[in-house]
Amino acid sequence: MGIDWASVLKRTRRFAAGAPVVLAAFGVAMAASSTPRPEIDRRAEVVRALTKGDPGATGLAAITGRMDPAQLALALRHDPGERQPALYGLTPGWESLTLAGRPTLDFGATGLDAMKLNAATPNASRYLRVAAPFVFRPATAEDRRRALRCLTQGVYYEAALEPTAGQEAVAQVILNRVRDPNYANTVCGVVFEGAERTTGCQFSFTCDGALSQAPVGWAWDRAKRVAERALAGHVAAAVGTATHYHADYVHPWWSPTLNKLTQIGAHIFYRWKGVYGEPAAFSQRYAGREPLIDEARFSKPRIRIATAAEAEKALAEAAANGESVMRTVEIDGQTRVVGIASLGGRRQASASDIAAINQRLAAFEAPETPAPAAPVATPAPGVTPMAVEEVGRPGA
Repeated sequence: MGIDWASVLKRTRRFAAGAPVVLAAFGVAMAASSTPRPEIDRRAEVVRALTKGDPGATGLAAITGRMDPAQLALALRHDPGERQPALYGLTPGWESLTLAGRPTLDFGATGLDAMKLNAATPNASRYLRVAAPFVFRPATAEDRRRALRCLTQGVYYEAALEPTAGQEAVAQVILNRVRDPNYANTVCGVVFEGAERTTGCQFSFTCDGALSQAPVGWAWDRAKRVAERALAGHVAAAVGTATHYHADYVHPWWSPTLNKLTQIGAHIFYRWKGVYGEPAAFSQRYAGREPLIDEARFSKPRIRIATAAEAEKALAEAAANGESVMRTVEIDGQTRVVGIASLGGRRQASASDIAAINQRLAAFEAPETPAPAAPVATPAPGVTPMAVEEVGRPGA
């Protein structure tokens, strides 16, 4: 069938004649929609963009990760449900690079709950800036030896069993701090900063007695090679200008106040927010003269035993079970276990620990005991029992 072009042309002309009216109406509609929207609408759009529509833990972490401490405190004050208080709690010694202890299978400040919180915090990879190579110009050969030993100790006691990339990242954090005006301007000064005090040691191995344990030869040599490369100018680009890190089984309160960059092995790395995390902020020059470290002094744990009776009991139980000698102590108000000979401060599971874990797993995997069947009621005299047919119930 042919096309009636005359009819099509007539309709086109009719639409053209009415177009100004249509456009005018459309313009009125546009003008009406251009009025200022309520502030709550704009806030909702910002929240939706940050959380990507996720109202759960991931979305909350995306929002709190951009807050400073004051904003976090206000958020907690006005949060009716007080969700995830670990994001806001103030823990003494937050500036420590690592926390003593061991991961657990329980929910709480450490363990699975902390690992979930850490995994839910998105990486701020857009803030990754590659640090400049470290300019190492020691004043004397002795200063070179001291710096190499201190950096090797930091890599060994913090990351002896980590992959090479993880050890390089730890060395990078130490050297980044040397150039950060907030910290000491020597390698040994950064590693042992705060170790002379009973609180505030930056690296736990400098004040918990770990230095009293002789290092394992092959692991020490591996850490030393990493330290030598770092002092020679090698840059761990994966962590950029990171100045903080912690193990993935803890969730310190300060982590949302920094930019999370990445995770390597068991450690999660962070940088300062804003201009303080940019390469230009690392303007402090290396001093060149390393302080003399009294390792014999720092090999003794500067801690307070909870009670003498509890310490002796713990030692006796450890000896009876054939376990390594350990002491339960209190550091900065936190109970910790020290004096354990293991690489990087990681406690090896004892026989009693393994037995307890196996017992819990067996209880979890055991089949549930079926509930006892309900007793059959005897019908009253004169009552005829009848079967009840359930209509619409799906088959078993």
